[in-house]
Amino acid sequence: MTISIINWSALNKQEQTNALSRPALAESDLLATQVENIINEVKTKGDKALYDLTSRFDQVELTRLKVSENEVDQAIASLSPSRMAAIEQAYGQIKRFHQAQQPQDITVETSPGVVCTLKTEAIESVGLYIPAGSAPLPSTVLMLGVPAQLAGCTRKVLVSPPNKQGKLAPEVLAAAKLCQIDEIYAVGGAQACAALAYGTETIASVNKIFGPGNKFVTEAKTQLSQQVPGFAIDMPAGPSEVLVIADNQANPAFVAADLLSQAEHGADSQVILLSDSASLIDEVNRELKEQVTTLSRKDIAVAALANSRLILTDSIEQACAISNHYAPEHLIVQTDNAEQLLTQLRNAGSIFLGAYTPESAGDYASGTNHVLPTYGYSKVVSSLSLADFSRRFTVQQISQQGLANIADCIKELTDAEGLDAHKRAVTIRLEEA
Repeated sequence: MTISIINWSALNKQEQTNALSRPALAESDLLATQVENIINEVKTKGDKALYDLTSRFDQVELTRLKVSENEVDQAIASLSPSRMAAIEQAYGQIKRFHQAQQPQDITVETSPGVVCTLKTEAIESVGLYIPAGSAPLPSTVLMLGVPAQLAGCTRKVLVSPPNKQGKLAPEVLAAAKLCQIDEIYAVGGAQACAALAYGTETIASVNKIFGPGNKFVTEAKTQLSQQVPGFAIDMPAGPSEVLVIADNQANPAFVAADLLSQAEHGADSQVILLSDSASLIDEVNRELKEQVTTLSRKDIAVAALANSRLILTDSIEQACAISNHYAPEHLIVQTDNAEQLLTQLRNAGSIFLGAYTPESAGDYASGTNHVLPTYGYSKVVSSLSLADFSRRFTVQQISQQGLANIADCIKELTDAEGLDAHKRAVTIRLEEA
């Protein structure tokens, strides 16, 4: 297993750009066409398409799409007390953090008689996509379901691919129950996204879809957001990534474990270490080679490490600048002054400070959300929060005198823009006074 070790200052500009390049996204004309065909099939055939596509892609012959309340209760009863307690503890942690994000309406009298208000209301209906690859993902149910619940979304619709028995994992159903999600459907892939956007006989359409997925899900979300009026998606998606900034005080075993925790997500994941200590980098490299041999997903992690970099910097300040340029999904800071570096760090989906703050905590139970922008989008896109499940709108109410107070301003600007009807909408009211 070979991992690139790079001296940053020895590179020219182009080589530095190459060193921070991400794995190519799985985009192609073929993928776009395949997803377009799936969407059209769901759009025209509804439920029948969902049954047919589930049979084709998941090799499951479903007799119904909706998961019954009785199935949910049976699934919860099948869980061990320790497993259920862990789900409940994570739910409580995430709920506490997101509860504190509740917005307040703002009202301002901008001038006498002119009152402006900013109001926040929940998005009426949301779709929550939960992947189901090699393992169930109750954590993602909580990350999406808790803010949807707290925001007060009227309809919360969960979709997830069924297993070979046509069922969803009991952990997923238990987490959904805690989040008061009462519409659950055993269907996944691009076809589930299309159902949420267009609606079928069984699944009514929603206003916005949330959640990660494979390349077909990602492509479907992108296409649907451009096709369906009033339908939105949560954020751009790409392969998972972590960047670690560490100095010579960092524990190399901890650093290696953090890098591997992201590498095991997928072969297209990327992990980067920035350090001003050559000896630490060498020790982390040795730890990576030792620790990866113990992983159940060793082959995936090894493939991901081929896309990864161990970079020697001149200073921690330079490491911060490189991190800001890369804009990672997850940023771990293992230095003796981790908290002080926050003033230098800007672009990251989520930041983990100190030796005892692994990224795994944020993935499951610290309370922050693990749905984060990837591929450099953290420069402009925020981590998922309560605000994503609501919309803001303004209200204004103006008295007769209030309108008179700002009338000259409006008339002057409407003249500048040549909009006579706008001007007349003001003057006609003042003439009636």
